[in-house]
Amino acid sequence: MPALIDPAEFQGRRVVVTGGTKGTGRATVERFLAGGAQVLTAARNGAHGPEGAGLVEADLTTPEGSSRLAEAAMERLGGVDVLVHVLGGSTAPGGGFAALTDDVWRAELDLNLLSAVRLDRALLPQMIARGEGAVIHVSSIQRQLPLYDSTTAYAAAKAGLTTYSKALSKELGPKGVRVNVVSPGWIYTEASDALVNRIADSTGGTPEAARQSILDALGGIPLGRPARPEEVAELIAFLASERASAIHGAEHVIDGGTVPTV
Repeated sequence: MPALIDPAEFQGRRVVVTGGTKGTGRATVERFLAGGAQVLTAARNGAHGPEGAGLVEADLTTPEGSSRLAEAAMERLGGVDVLVHVLGGSTAPGGGFAALTDDVWRAELDLNLLSAVRLDRALLPQMIARGEGAVIHVSSIQRQLPLYDSTTAYAAAKAGLTTYSKALSKELGPKGVRVNVVSPGWIYTEASDALVNRIADSTGGTPEAARQSILDALGGIPLGRPARPEEVAELIAFLASERASAIHGAEHVIDGGTVPTV
């Protein structure tokens, strides 16, 4: 958590964060709470969110789950000022394109693209009606640097999310609603550990070898380390704040210099 946070920065702001019970999503919920916001998130399987945040039990990979969270946001908060889509990840097996069945593709698209599309469709009309709001979609540098052995479907879904976000920004900007994308590289989270273990299992190697294979595929991280969840959360909070009132329709990469091109 950053050392200096204005506890009134988001006072009176109503924030919905998806994927807010662990990893970067949890850090994002905590950052908005620290800034004085009312925060609502969702979880499935009885997970617990940060203390002080509202929690809805919903599977956002389904249309019904998205509707449940949107309805709860309107009932509990009376509206949404900031909508942050952090939910994402991959459970696809290693083994390249041939290992990706239709069911795997559907699951990756539901988790990484359609969950955002559905919730936007439910909650953005009330932002448009007020003429203000901020939307942040968390994509990934994998849209540019896919790991073909294990993240092809995830990377394609995130590429779709980034392109969708740009189209959305063109539509919503004139209506007072800002839309931006945050694209992290490797982050220290439980999900990154799970990816390492899946690669190790599929190759018969060690977790250390799998971790090195990811670094090799990415071309290394010039900064020397992955990002921490709270660092990504700080960028998200900045983009949602009035300090970023002229930033719109842009992708903001936080990857320690991993992407080698401008």
